[in-house]
Amino acid sequence: MINPPTVGRVVYYKSYGTPGGEYPSVDRAAIITEVIDATKISLCVLNPEGMFFNKNVYQGQEGGQWDWMPFQKDQVSRLAKENKEEVIGNIKVD
Repeated sequence: MINPPTVGRVVYYKSYGTPGGEYPSVDRAAIITEVIDATKISLCVLNPEGMFFNKNVYQGQEGGQWDWMPFQKDQVSRLAKENKEEVIGNIKVD
C-alpha cells in the first residue's frame, strides 16, 4: 500500500479531454495542496498552458481524478516484495 497522500507530493491528474475528442484525456503533473482523506485531495494541476486549482478530487483513473505515478506504484510493489522475503541464516523464506 502506498503511503497516504501528503501536502507537497506530486501525483498525476487525469484531464477530462473534450467530448468530441479534439483534445484527449491526458495525465498532468499535480501537487497536493490539501488532504481531505486517503482518496480525496485538493490539487494544483500543472499543464502547458498554465496551472489551475482543483478541490475535492477523488482518486481513480478517469477524467477529473488523481492517481499515483507509475514509479510510485512500482516502488511500493518492490518494497512489498522485499519485506515479504525474509532471510534466516542462509535460508530465504518467502
